[in-house]
Amino acid sequence: RNRNNMTAWGLVVTRSSLPGAPDEISLYSSENYYAPDGPGRLRRYTIRLDGFVSVHAGGKTGEFVTHPLRFDGDRLRINFSTSAAGMVRVEIQNQAGEAIPGYRLAECPEIFGDAIDETVSWKKGHDLSALAGRVIRLRFVMRDADLYALQFTGD
Repeated sequence: RNRNNMTAWGLVVTRSSLPGAPDEISLYSSENYYAPDGPGRLRRYTIRLDGFVSVHAGGKTGEFVTHPLRFDGDRLRINFSTSAAGMVRVEIQNQAGEAIPGYRLAECPEIFGDAIDETVSWKKGHDLSALAGRVIRLRFVMRDADLYALQFTGD
């Protein structure tokens, strides 16, 4: 008897109902709008910001490498989520796929948790300004994790 096929309002950025949690995307949909014996309702569905799709790694460690790219900025930020046992690590490679010293996988501490705007760091820090404008590849190694988005930013 329930029918739900009418979006009442498009995608809207809203505050989370959880204190201190990041904003989220809400979609409002009408429900039960045709039923003669009951009132219609408006239902709210939520997803994380930039959370429409992810690269997912299950319980076994997996990895992927980006196509060659150039960037502006001085830091890499990621939108990700892991389980308690999960992790994400990032290596920066040159165009030929060789790890760049200072940005090797072993120099990137495991990143875990759930964040929409986490700065990736290596033992030497997070400053990537020396690599800006160069052609690079990013190698992500993940376990029980989702990577939703990445971006390079500057201060």
